Amino acid sequence: MASSEPRYVCQECGHEAHKWMGKCTGCGAWNTLVKETESADVEAQVPDLSTDGQNGTAAAQNQPTQLTEVEMEGESRLKTGVDELDRVMGGGIMQGSFSLIAGDPGIGKSTLMTELGGYLPGRKILYVTGEESKRQVKLRAQRLGVDSDALYLLAETNVQEIANAVDDVAPDLLVADSIQTIYRPDLTSAPGSVSQVRESTASLLKLTKEREFSTFLVGHVTKKGTIAGPRVLEHMVDTVLYFEGDQNHAYRILRSVKNRFGAANEIGVFEMREDGLREVPNPSEIFLSERGYGVSGSTVVCSLEGTRPILVEIQALVTPTSYSTPQRTVTGFAAQRLQMILAVLEKRAGLAFSDHDVFINVAGGVKLEEPAVDLGVAIAAASSFRDIPADTGSALIGEVGLGGEIRTVSRVEPRLKEAAKLGFDRAVVPENNLDRIAGDYDIDVTGAQQLKEVVDVVL
Repeated sequence: MASSEPRYVCQECGHEAHKWMGKCTGCGAWNTLVKETESADVEAQVPDLSTDGQNGTAAAQNQPTQLTEVEMEGESRLKTGVDELDRVMGGGIMQGSFSLIAGDPGIGKSTLMTELGGYLPGRKILYVTGEESKRQVKLRAQRLGVDSDALYLLAETNVQEIANAVDDVAPDLLVADSIQTIYRPDLTSAPGSVSQVRESTASLLKLTKEREFSTFLVGHVTKKGTIAGPRVLEHMVDTVLYFEGDQNHAYRILRSVKNRFGAANEIGVFEMREDGLREVPNPSEIFLSERGYGVSGSTVVCSLEGTRPILVEIQALVTPTSYSTPQRTVTGFAAQRLQMILAVLEKRAGLAFSDHDVFINVAGGVKLEEPAVDLGVAIAAASSFRDIPADTGSALIGEVGLGGEIRTVSRVEPRLKEAAKLGFDRAVVPENNLDRIAGDYDIDVTGAQQLKEVVDVVL
């Protein structure tokens, strides 16, 4: 009999302890330690998924190879024909890639994965569902208009059975929905635990690289919006995708936070309809379609998401507070950064927000993290504070420093092209960016050094 040693593993961060504690010493979360038993001869129980395949045995593949002898002729990408998805994946789904897609419940992860059957006609897709029955997936496919003989359904959660199905089908693409339901029978912990998620992912990763097909894992997220399970999960995969959006809005954003085959932070915009997801080829035009004119507290910024410039409306509402501590409510923007911008406006521009409530909203349900949108947020707050509409023909680009200076931003040229394409007359950019602009963009470019200058010019 193999000796077993109990351990307690945090289901949030993967920290291990020898005894149960109410609070995890690794991440500080409460009541997340779960008892797991690890067998001393667990390596002897690990299922062997590396059977001979068309690319040779695993032993032959594991031999050291000189860099100059590695063949690249077989490398290819699966083109889905959906520009938004192909852009996020770096030009298509790379052969042999291992991707993880996560998002809130009901946001559309399973819908997107099911629609791959329509995006890739003629390509064999093995859809492994651990949360739904085959009939449920069939009903969703009918609603989405996906009817393909190359789409195979498997209701299974055992890793070994999934490996056997891969041998039978020989798919070009594997979808596992979701990784939290898949388990390895040789481990004593329950499906969804840190050990099961980590080891099941490792087994599927090995299978993917040996057979050289592509794999998508669907993952759950925690209350904080991060991927559930151990952090090592994101390090193991080639691509990490987040499917974002507000269920009260029709638009969904597919964002790559890690991509070994393309640019990180690239986004694709989709619209959720009754018959499925539809790509939005010009998201800037959509996000500005309901923009109000002649209203204070509204500005337009140009954010660079990956390699793509997107124009988005920033809305601000500043009102006298009735509380001892004024409110700071933010949607789609970092609350701490707003606090800094308001402090700069008060110190450098003479606008006192200490007795006013401030509400900031990024229209369309978009989340902006780039510092280049600071200027637009600052001017929107100043516009609402003074109750003076900002210039509707100006797009604002720039990072705000603590000294009130407008700091240089990267890749200003594509931002100017996007603003000119949508009919803006002027773009306010950092003064130091003017020397780096080459060519005529059919838009008046105004340089600014200090935040107070922009307040006087735009308002």
